[in-house]
Amino acid sequence: MRETGTGIRLGLRENWQQFVLLLLVNGFVGVMVGVERSVLSLLAETVFGVASATAALSFLIAFGLTKAVANYVAGDLAQRVGRRRLLLIGWLFALPVPLLLGWAPSWNWVVAANLLLGVNQGLAWSATVIMKIDLVGPRQRGLAMGLNEFAGYLAVALAALGAGYLAAAYGPRSGPVWIGGAAALLGLGFTLFFVRDTGAHVELEHAMVAPAAGGGPEELPSGFRARLWYASWRHRSLFATNQAGFVNNLNDGLAWGLFPLFFALEGLSFREIGWLAALYPAVWGIAQVGTGALSDRTGRRLLIVSGMMLQALGLGLFAWATGFYGWATAAVILGLGTAAVYPTLIAQVSDLVAPRDRAGGVGIYRLWRDLGYVAGGLLAGVLADLLGYRVAIAFVAVLTALSGTVALRYLPARPGARREAGST
Repeated sequence: MRETGTGIRLGLRENWQQFVLLLLVNGFVGVMVGVERSVLSLLAETVFGVASATAALSFLIAFGLTKAVANYVAGDLAQRVGRRRLLLIGWLFALPVPLLLGWAPSWNWVVAANLLLGVNQGLAWSATVIMKIDLVGPRQRGLAMGLNEFAGYLAVALAALGAGYLAAAYGPRSGPVWIGGAAALLGLGFTLFFVRDTGAHVELEHAMVAPAAGGGPEELPSGFRARLWYASWRHRSLFATNQAGFVNNLNDGLAWGLFPLFFALEGLSFREIGWLAALYPAVWGIAQVGTGALSDRTGRRLLIVSGMMLQALGLGLFAWATGFYGWATAAVILGLGTAAVYPTLIAQVSDLVAPRDRAGGVGIYRLWRDLGYVAGGLLAGVLADLLGYRVAIAFVAVLTALSGTVALRYLPARPGARREAGST
């Protein structure tokens, strides 16, 4: 990989120490949200007496809304204040969350804690994503994102499993307090003392890769409205990428918020729910090391389309199956589908936009992606209350398959290629 006279180099091997450090930090980011996946919607029923599925999922709606906005703000802040400072700000928002979850006197306090958690996840996860892409350069984006999401979602899985066991032994508040509190302190400490900014790597890549008129990355328009409109709707490939991310997190929101309630209604124990809540992100986290690297060679579209279809199949099996082992099989399929999609979508955005616009492009993508949590929480809660859990899950399975067909229509087929901009 090319380097400058200042010693700044691009490449995973050339920057492996900072890259591994950022993997560790992103693991702590994942733990913060993982401790909620197996216990928080159950906390609504068992501790606060919230009976409605829609009301129980209000924490997820609050989380998704603030995370989506924070994602977009992160893209702009990363340019203005630097990646490392953005990461530090994200950790400051994490510190009160375990305390609020552990000693909340009412459900509204839990919702407020998830507003802060959404900001933490939007700023901190965005910062680690952008910094890893900065370090590796254009040739290894898929691999970098696969490793990033592997670290984050393996940590999510382990935290979900640990929280499930602590809930069985000490109650549903124990996991967020002890596991989440330790992760927040460690993440802040490692960032403060060891993480370095990657702005110089962006300038090096910008000097190497000129925005292209035909097949390479292009600059986004200036101005908030013009940039958001262009990336969200006018550019066909960015539109297809953003909608796939939106639907992906819509069904992840369903899995996070509705599945524990569904499993409890079907008679599963805290520990069984913890295992199912952990299995899906564990498969997702481990498998995407391979899928991210594979997309560097085969192109992004193949992984994105096949992943969305696998997710639809897994959700359909959740709606149809009965019992722990049937749902465990569905969790594996859903995890494999998400692994194919998740790192590939971010790499696709990075392929399509110029290096200096990367933070903004990724921020817009993550805005739309995490608005999927809001849609998932609302849609799943309302459908579950009106028509039942299985109908809600089946409906989201159909939406996921439709999203895959949109991706097939508008995404470029070849590695590094892009479709022409134009009205969708």
